[in-house]
Amino acid sequence: MSVEFNLSRNDIRDYRTIRDSPLFGLRVFTIVLLLGIFLYNYLWRRRQRKLETALEKQHNCEPVFPKVPYSWPLGLDLLKVQFNAFFSGHTLEALTDYITIAETVRLELWGVTGYITTDPENIETILSTRFDDYGLGNRRVASFPLLGEGIFSQDGPPWKHSRDLIRRQFVRVQKQTIQAFSPHVEKLVSKLYEAAEGSNIVDLKPFFFEFTLDTTTELLFGEPHSSLPKEDRDALRDSFDYAAVGVGIRVRLADLAPLYNPAKFRRACGVVRDWATFFANKALKYKDEFGEEKASEKYSFIIDLWREMKDESLVRDQLLHILIAGRDSTAALLSWTFFHLVRNPDILERLRREISTVPSDTHVTRERIQKLPFLRCCLNETLRLYPQLALNFRFANKNTILPRGGGPDGLSPVLIPKYSGVGWSSYHLHRRESIYGPDSRIYRPQRWEDGELIKRAKPGAGFVDFNGGARLCLGKDFAIMEASYAVIRLLQEFPNIRLPPEVPNEPVGAERQSFTIVLSPLDGVKVHLI
Repeated sequence: MSVEFNLSRNDIRDYRTIRDSPLFGLRVFTIVLLLGIFLYNYLWRRRQRKLETALEKQHNCEPVFPKVPYSWPLGLDLLKVQFNAFFSGHTLEALTDYITIAETVRLELWGVTGYITTDPENIETILSTRFDDYGLGNRRVASFPLLGEGIFSQDGPPWKHSRDLIRRQFVRVQKQTIQAFSPHVEKLVSKLYEAAEGSNIVDLKPFFFEFTLDTTTELLFGEPHSSLPKEDRDALRDSFDYAAVGVGIRVRLADLAPLYNPAKFRRACGVVRDWATFFANKALKYKDEFGEEKASEKYSFIIDLWREMKDESLVRDQLLHILIAGRDSTAALLSWTFFHLVRNPDILERLRREISTVPSDTHVTRERIQKLPFLRCCLNETLRLYPQLALNFRFANKNTILPRGGGPDGLSPVLIPKYSGVGWSSYHLHRRESIYGPDSRIYRPQRWEDGELIKRAKPGAGFVDFNGGARLCLGKDFAIMEASYAVIRLLQEFPNIRLPPEVPNEPVGAERQSFTIVLSPLDGVKVHLI
């Protein structure tokens, strides 16, 4: 059988016309490019699988069997669960049934496999042992509209450089007398007296956030926030809170974070960034007028940043990162501490007795604070139930392993392929009965008294109060001292502080929580002061 092709001169001419057309060349180029990309991806994936297999064999890795169940294609119902939890006021409690299926569980979302762990050994591996194997991934994109370029959104050399810069400032602040907190604490006391005169019930939460904002701006930025008009302070507070909620939504969208960018969110971020720009510009203007040496005495942190960066926008962004660390973390710690003290009168009374050993007419010093062990137990218990970073994520920047979680018994190592996400919940870790006992969901500071628990839990592994490892919060001492000073003075001034009868006293975890950048009481901290 033969096939004859009869091409006329017109056919040949048409073919040559098509061949010589620019579109023909573009089509051929596109086809070759797509084939090249496909081939490259195939070869890259094949090479990656070989590397993964070799690492699996080297460490005897096993797959993670427990899996977060889902019903919708690509696990999209899990995204719905997250957002329902976020807006319910019970974000972390609503996720308990998913996160605690096993110590390490597999999560499949958008067709991508990730992992969630509450295993102390795995958490220590991510934070310390194999710290360099992980990066921030899409979290940077989620927070960028508010925070910009700073220590909490950086990896690698830029992060190390920022950390060195900021460490110098916290060392400077730590060397200062703790009396630097005094005027701000006294202002807090005065405002609470005013509030108590106008109402039987006072919500401490907004006062704590204003107090910590004032101390942070003065001690680190050289200028108190309270120096601004009240209207501007209120606008900043509202914008800050709204922007924090927006960042929380974007974090949950992961790679789709840019899709959430409404005008109100952009305006809120703009107000906060303009506020930080105000402080930066004020310090730099002072430098231009009076010289760098004199400006460094008044605005040490800002001028130190300027010397290193020579970029106003980068200085502003670093200020924002430190502001969040200084304002939100300590305010949340104070809020949750008083939230539970007034709900546990026996604990409150014992703490009040210990604090009564500090004369109210003398200065509170670091040495005096360190001689109040039950106060530190109370703060530790607060940080256990409400850690500063209640839920955290990292993304593998190379093929790596977790030491446990694989196999039928969950004790074998687990391969974490490059680009895979691993999350851990300090909130649920700190409520594990295997570490903290059968009463792990009860506020009981006495568990810390003999010092054995901190050894057993191990900071940076089973107890992650201010993060851990290489990213341990540089402001931890600052926050503990500031919170301690405030607790002492408030209990000295308001010895009859108590829970109003009409305010519910729910079990730990039943209270409504606001989970944005930090975890705080959604319904505030309502108390009788006098």
